[in-house]
Amino acid sequence: MLSDAERKILRILYNYSSGRRRLPSMHELTIKTGRTKQNITEALLSLEKQGFIEWTNKQHVQSILIIKGWEDEGKKKPNRTISSNIDYWTQY
Repeated sequence: MLSDAERKILRILYNYSSGRRRLPSMHELTIKTGRTKQNITEALLSLEKQGFIEWTNKQHVQSILIIKGWEDEGKKKPNRTISSNIDYWTQY
């Protein structure tokens, strides 16, 4: 399970890559997260260890490759289909 900082950084990386077609710089990450460079680096290393990103050149954030953009949800709600109005009131 990701910590809040790791989740936040992963979401920022994912959104930057999809919306702006690039990854944020370390300076941009410090501004967006409100965390220090050391905290961000530790979170990035943890994300790499957990298999969410691949970070080949540790000198540059732009060398990160996002493998998974979010956590796998272990507990998903079952898909329920509503067959009638009564089912809605009795099952939910």
